[in-house]
Amino acid sequence: MSNRKPRLIRADFRLFRPIPTRWHDNDVFGHVNNVVYYSWFDTAVCAWLVENGHLDIAGSDIVGLVVETTCTYFESTAFPETIEAGLAVERLGTSSVTYRLGIFRTGSEQAAAQGLFTHVYVERESQRPVPIPDRIRAALCALSSSGGPG
Repeated sequence: MSNRKPRLIRADFRLFRPIPTRWHDNDVFGHVNNVVYYSWFDTAVCAWLVENGHLDIAGSDIVGLVVETTCTYFESTAFPETIEAGLAVERLGTSSVTYRLGIFRTGSEQAAAQGLFTHVYVERESQRPVPIPDRIRAALCALSSSGGPG
């Protein structure tokens, strides 16, 4: 796997969200199933947007739709662990943002899994792309590793 991206560490992220695993997250092999990691990515991003007033799930006229997501796995997690999802902005475009996400076991410096998650901002009714609103853009810049568009 020579094309495999380097394993990220905590310093590669701007904020963290604890997420408890659930009994049904484990698969027959005794670890959290790969599909759950994508749910954690979505939870970390959307919770940050909602908690910071950038998304009203039922009422926002402009919303981010997921257009691409990837995940690379390095080690297993399992119920009853509480993982920490690390979040940062990898790239900020005119109408899209790509988040960098890492899943960390408690106390671990290296990501157990990591990935990218891209939102394209659209007008809810028409589903047509629109520029990211200035207030959201400013908050996204603060999540960028460089503190500005990346």
